[in-house]
Amino acid sequence: MSCRLTGGPTNSAAGASGVVGEADLECEFEIFRNAAAENSSGPFGPSSMMWHIDKEAAIFLGAGRALLLQLAHPWIATAIAQHSRTLADPIGRFHRTFSAMFTMVFGTTAQALAVARRLHLRHARVSGILAEAAGPFAAGSRYEANDVAALRWVHATLIDTALTAYQLLCPPLSGEERERYWTEARLFAAFFGIPHDALPQSWADFAADNERMWRSDVLSVNDQARTIAGAILSGAGTWLPIPSWYRALTARLLPARLREEFELSYGEGEHRKTERALAVLRRLYPWVPARLRYVGPYQEACARLAGGKRPGVATQLLNRLWIGQKSMAG
Repeated sequence: MSCRLTGGPTNSAAGASGVVGEADLECEFEIFRNAAAENSSGPFGPSSMMWHIDKEAAIFLGAGRALLLQLAHPWIATAIAQHSRTLADPIGRFHRTFSAMFTMVFGTTAQALAVARRLHLRHARVSGILAEAAGPFAAGSRYEANDVAALRWVHATLIDTALTAYQLLCPPLSGEERERYWTEARLFAAFFGIPHDALPQSWADFAADNERMWRSDVLSVNDQARTIAGAILSGAGTWLPIPSWYRALTARLLPARLREEFELSYGEGEHRKTERALAVLRRLYPWVPARLRYVGPYQEACARLAGGKRPGVATQLLNRLWIGQKSMAG
């Protein structure tokens, strides 16, 4: 089935092809509805690469990288500055983001679709005007959170960063596993309403797309992005201190140009700091018990497939830590 965007035109400078409307979203959802009757474990399932990667707590090592890559897009930085409570409630944003993402990966099909609809409706209220020019975007140009270009970039940062962080502590994927992961990532994109044919066909094409984007002036770090990034990496608005090694690791994982535009230091001292931290984590991580190593939503999903009606107390506590609530949404 081929879906055609009905949500309207968008800014051609972004290389996008339109805004995702509600009808477009429901059209993309057909792929899940058709598979739901055959797959009781949800959109992906225990044998999927999405579960294999996203169950690991190691992926949170990339949370700062993913956020800064998103902030490097002027539309996203402006939208967060104008519409989000990220600075006032950074932990709340962290929880909301991962609650939605983990429910799409580990939830039932019904849970995942319900969360995707709510996310789309929330994004439908996010639009505005750029106050100043940035990269190819003129001052006064309009942005829409549900624009395909913006959604594609958010999707790309999540998928690429999850694997990047995973491979910091876990064995690297084989070429065949990367292709399986990308095939599933293209399915995951349907939760955002991203047209299937708007995505690269292979992992190699996806990686090349990312490289082009990192060099492109579409990513242009503005003052709003630097302010938000600085606040997040300093732990502002939260009781949680951000370790200096984590700030250095975030800088290390960014493309050099963007690291410089965010004005993040990464010299010999920062490199040694990240090497020491990773050396310790790599020694300890394989010995962490599965109950702590694997994220709560994954454990909730495993219990569901084993016939459990609700997550156990330990899983509820882990869910509180990672997604801010006792169980997945939906």
